[in-house]
Amino acid sequence: MTANKSFSRRDRVSEQIRRELADLIRTELKDPRVGLVSITSVEVSADYAHAKVFFSSMSGREHLDSVLTGLQKASGFLRRELGKRITIHSTPQLHFVFDESLERGADLSKLIQEAVSISRASDSTDSTED
Repeated sequence: MTANKSFSRRDRVSEQIRRELADLIRTELKDPRVGLVSITSVEVSADYAHAKVFFSSMSGREHLDSVLTGLQKASGFLRRELGKRITIHSTPQLHFVFDESLERGADLSKLIQEAVSISRASDSTDSTED
């Protein structure tokens, strides 16, 4: 039962870090390389020493390296500000990771739409041959 309790606490801490980082990046971060970034999720390690921060960017894949560099350069500032906003024994080190799930989802949706269009075209061809 204690494992479940710590799991839910870690989830709450992860969500709080996600919300606070999103706000900090939007309101406090002045690095033009970062641009429009969305924090999609945060995974905190069991010892709370590290946080994997998943993000998506509206800048596109061609600017991904620049966005990631900007976030990595700002990680010390973001960690310090995060420490002021949340109550936790020690603020975790932030590790930024591009979240490809949104792009993959969009690609899958596009493939499904193409398959449906092909199927409909094939069905209409079959019905005209009858």
